[in-house]
Amino acid sequence: MNDTQTPGTDERTPAGPAATGIADPGPLGLAAFALTTFVLSVFNAGLIKDGALEAVVLPLALWYGGIAQVLAGMWEFRKNNTFGAVAFTSYGSFWLSFAAYVQFVAPKLPAAHAHQATGLFLLSWAVFTLYMTIVATRINGVLLAVFTVLSLTFVLLAAGELAQSTGVSHAGGWAGLLTAVLAWYGSFAGVANATWKDRSLPTWPLAG
Repeated sequence: MNDTQTPGTDERTPAGPAATGIADPGPLGLAAFALTTFVLSVFNAGLIKDGALEAVVLPLALWYGGIAQVLAGMWEFRKNNTFGAVAFTSYGSFWLSFAAYVQFVAPKLPAAHAHQATGLFLLSWAVFTLYMTIVATRINGVLLAVFTVLSLTFVLLAAGELAQSTGVSHAGGWAGLLTAVLAWYGSFAGVANATWKDRSLPTWPLAG
């Protein structure tokens, strides 16, 4: 096992011909996810109350959380890392679809029932995140923490939308802020350990 592998890399998979020749895309994917999640979660938690300012999320969702993360997922395919490829490509697509939903779909939905569509959108991502959390129990502690709190985030946000509960949605926003911090740590550890050529920052590998 390569000691410089990052939280975004399946640490059970030995390096082989398909895993050589490119840098580890894991830190990029985690950073893109963390930053975009952080900015949106500031609004979801109610820390900034002017909803018009939430438009700042859309370019991040398109370019960094979306396109950059999808690219990280494609490079994870190149490195023969199934978990990283599925996770980064999926969450990159989440941000792209979120931007499209907010910009083009949500304004055309019936106002009285739009929350149901948003809740369904979030609930479906909660299902995906929950089973990815189960898989993360065999990778490392950082990823397990990220996916556990992200699962809680999606569940709370979905419940808040479906129940039209501002308090529950705010709780989801706070969970999203914690998710962002954990993902940022994972990215930081990946960049630092690859650059410093040792595992100076722990990721707590779990038994495979």
